[in-house]
Amino acid sequence: MSLPVAFLAAVERLIPVTRRFDDPLSTLAFGTDASFYRLIPKLVLRVESEAEVVELLQLATIHQMPVTFRAAGTSLSGQAISDSVLIVLGDNWNGRELLKGGAQIRLQPGVIGAQANAVLAPLQRKIGPDPASINACKIGGIVANNSSGMCCGTAQNSYHTLAGMRLILADGSVLDSEDPLSVARFHASHGELLEQLAELGRQTRANTELAAKIRHKYRLKNTTGLSLNALIDYELPLDILSHLMVGSEGTLGFISSVTYHTVPDHPHKASALVVFPDVQSCCHAVTVLKSQPVSAVELLDRRSLRSVENKAGMPAWVKALSANACALLIESRAASQALLQEQLAQIMASIAHFPVEKQVDFSSDPVVYEQLWKIRKDTFPAVGAVRQTGTTVIIEDVTFPVEQLAAGVNRLLGLFDKHHYDEAIIFGHALEGNLHFVFTQGFDTPEQVARYSAFMDEVTQLVAVEFGGSLKAEHGTGRNMAPFVELEWGSDAYQLMWTIKHLLDPHGILNPDVVLSVDPQIHLKHLKPLPAADELVDKCIECGFCEPVCPAKGLTLSPRQRIVIWRDIQAKQRVGIDTTALEQAYQYQGIDTCAATGLCAQRCPVSINTGDLVRKLRARNAHHAGTANWLTGHFASALAGTRLTLMAANGARQLLGAPRLAKASSVLRSLSGNRLPQWTAAMPQAAKAIQISAPTDDPRPRVVYLAACVSRAMGPSFSDTEQVSLLDKTRGLLEKGGFQVVFPDDLDNLCCGQPFASKGYAEQADSKRQELINALLKASRGGLDPIYCDTSPCTLRLLQDGLDPRLKLHDPVKFIREHLLERLTFTPQQAPVAVHVTCSTQHLGEAQGLLDIVSRCTQQLVVPEGIHCCGFAGDKGFTTPELNAHALRSLKDAVQICEEGVSTSRTCEIGLSHHAGIDYHSLVYLVDRVTTARSAI
Repeated sequence: MSLPVAFLAAVERLIPVTRRFDDPLSTLAFGTDASFYRLIPKLVLRVESEAEVVELLQLATIHQMPVTFRAAGTSLSGQAISDSVLIVLGDNWNGRELLKGGAQIRLQPGVIGAQANAVLAPLQRKIGPDPASINACKIGGIVANNSSGMCCGTAQNSYHTLAGMRLILADGSVLDSEDPLSVARFHASHGELLEQLAELGRQTRANTELAAKIRHKYRLKNTTGLSLNALIDYELPLDILSHLMVGSEGTLGFISSVTYHTVPDHPHKASALVVFPDVQSCCHAVTVLKSQPVSAVELLDRRSLRSVENKAGMPAWVKALSANACALLIESRAASQALLQEQLAQIMASIAHFPVEKQVDFSSDPVVYEQLWKIRKDTFPAVGAVRQTGTTVIIEDVTFPVEQLAAGVNRLLGLFDKHHYDEAIIFGHALEGNLHFVFTQGFDTPEQVARYSAFMDEVTQLVAVEFGGSLKAEHGTGRNMAPFVELEWGSDAYQLMWTIKHLLDPHGILNPDVVLSVDPQIHLKHLKPLPAADELVDKCIECGFCEPVCPAKGLTLSPRQRIVIWRDIQAKQRVGIDTTALEQAYQYQGIDTCAATGLCAQRCPVSINTGDLVRKLRARNAHHAGTANWLTGHFASALAGTRLTLMAANGARQLLGAPRLAKASSVLRSLSGNRLPQWTAAMPQAAKAIQISAPTDDPRPRVVYLAACVSRAMGPSFSDTEQVSLLDKTRGLLEKGGFQVVFPDDLDNLCCGQPFASKGYAEQADSKRQELINALLKASRGGLDPIYCDTSPCTLRLLQDGLDPRLKLHDPVKFIREHLLERLTFTPQQAPVAVHVTCSTQHLGEAQGLLDIVSRCTQQLVVPEGIHCCGFAGDKGFTTPELNAHALRSLKDAVQICEEGVSTSRTCEIGLSHHAGIDYHSLVYLVDRVTTARSAI
């Protein structure tokens, strides 16, 4: 059924075409969230203001159009998808405001949870909810799902730390609970609604049996159904309304801002891992730990430990554990080290009488701490990584009363065996009796769906009826548990939820079939296929954790969406459906605008680098092998041609002036069909040829300087305050540090192969890489001398796929950190410096090293929030400048107090300078400026 013409016409007047999507590629891409359901919206709208949401809801009410709200789409239970109108948050929902010295924080729904905590970190505060997806999920989703996490428990979730809320109801009316004028207006316009809510509260509190059930249910971690505790916890109807919105999953209204009471973020912490011989003793220990000063207690059954025992870095004892072992990962935090030590002694004394199979004592050592938490964090992706292609990973989320936890775990294990989920594992937040169980499931045949249905019927009966637990502890009801809400709550509570739904959404337009549904089979419908696409990405579980670091997200597709579309193309082709139009759209949306820098792999639970798929697809269209072969053999000539081009461009700039040249370049680019690059004032001048002298007998230690091809071709821009070439500046700094600088032979013909690899010419790329390695072996005297590469992407390219172990290769950060810090005296400048940590620096593990070095150079370091990849991506900044512009759209505001920025990649610096309005140059310029040689080495 198509959308009404009158509705579409009104929407077109309200939302610009650049923020309206109804084409097959976009609707499929946005029809996917982290759950195992899929609905394809008819229309996707990216909203940028509260006024737009108000008018859209008014239109939806008039035309009876169902709408669903989407923040990050990391929801696991199917609550962020729609087959009607999907409303997605744009960029302008990122406001945050500290209140009362950090005791409170006001946040808009587009703020990523980790960003909120970054604002609070200097004050040693944080928001209460701490979901595992906190680096990707947004405040809107955290509140709407009442998400919690490992340390949050029930006391620190959104419901219990809510200080205020601004919301929009289905009729478009706005209420700000912290604004007296807004409250007065709402009382005037919605007095009857408020009185009805107050009356529901009075009736519920008077119903002693129902009130007791509600109190019991929320003694547990519970997100099944609507937040009925609001009716017994509060008497004022405004308080009832705002707390009903928490956990409502977009079914009662839109949350446009929330104010949290923040909680302490104690700086001192330690973790221990205690392995018990069986589930019974492990769970009994949990009941003891419940009263101890612990911040987290994570349970891992033997299956979950077995899932990670063969992973790299896992201690050998994990594999040697007995068949029935069950572990607790325990963390304690405190405001001081002395208090922490007292707490640790108290905790261990409390469980000293339990039998223990293996114990890793409490440690604050970051290495030990990270290894212990890696065991816990790797369990979920471990199941995803080994699943059969075509199946999905399902993570269910239940709560048992903690005193019955052991029985609950054993009964769940029995259900796994009965239904042959042999790969299933259990882990969870044991203090709250909250267990996650993970298993793999196919939905391709009726038999597979029937198996899942039978299993879930038994799980829901076990948890909700036999144990009086909750079917959804923290992942939200969604459509996954909507058919079982009445089973868990009983008829009275269930009908009360429907009464609230009808009261706040009388036309049923807000996220239908989520939380409450009249369809008892809704959890078995719209199941998402995960067809084979390519072995490089088949393990993708579509969680969306990759999206915040993708420079193309919001311009075209995110890594998750690239995989979704490629899966669909492959599935359609296998059944003979014509995918020509979809592939044509995908060429730009999925391939041309992918930076392919691989940051997505760092956030992916199963380490998928979507850039690898994109490079593979580019190789299919790499039809200029002859040209690539010529370039490999005549690289110096190509480099000389690049210098000539840059000289010509600079000559045109001198003749026409920068503004006229920029305008003329824009016109020429448009006339060429965007094939010609866009000239900007940040465009480099041609680098002067480096003067290389033969090595001499010299008592100084030698360093081989590998100047990247971009450094050899591209000098500073005409407007840069630093006009000394990177080559000369680097050589000068190395010599200041007491090194003799030597260069590989035939330097202008050398290349790491990155330009070829990014275009899909893998054979030529590997040829150039090997040629360079051979030259470096010779120049370094068989690996005797360290090698300094002045560009981090080239360093990464050489280190990938394994480098000759004799070579000691350093990027600028590593070399300065390991070889120059002890040879130089730093006098930090007062002026602030912006830092861009390149993708390659992050992959090399040198991000913190870069920040530490810059901290020695300046009294004020600025790292722009939310810019993980600049999107320049080698030459994408020239050929696809909109990617660079989109990735850096917030940069200028973020660095306005700075006069310069530093990085470790010349091409990245071009785009950064252009979009920031300040000069970005290599780290070595800053280090050289603030250092002097130490008198004695």
